[in-house]
Amino acid sequence: QFELVESGGGLVQPGGSLRLSCAASEFSLDYYAIGWFRQAPGKEREGVSCTSSSDGSTHYADSVKGRFTISRDNAKNTVYLQMNSLKPEDTAVYYCATDIRGGACSDYPADFGSWGQGTQVTVSS
Repeated sequence: QFELVESGGGLVQPGGSLRLSCAASEFSLDYYAIGWFRQAPGKEREGVSCTSSSDGSTHYADSVKGRFTISRDNAKNTVYLQMNSLKPEDTAVYYCATDIRGGACSDYPADFGSWGQGTQVTVSS
């Protein structure tokens, strides 16, 4: 288990933007696929986006394609999730996590081992 710290959540109006950060201080994120997940009240945790370390690919849920962008800053050991054109249905706690499958992305939370504490994103007018 490694410690991940998410930040950047908050309250934003529909159509607005936020950038979430996922940082680690005690290990390198370079060797892991990093997934962003979200969980709304009463709903299951769902995959939002993922960046692979094995082939450099990025993946997005259909619901966020064209609006969200995942990226890495290896120098800062941080992964970002830029969220644009936010909608009320994007409201959730957002989590980042490291994979346990050798750097490959997955939509399933069970394929990820270390998780951050989450950051709340609320989209409301």
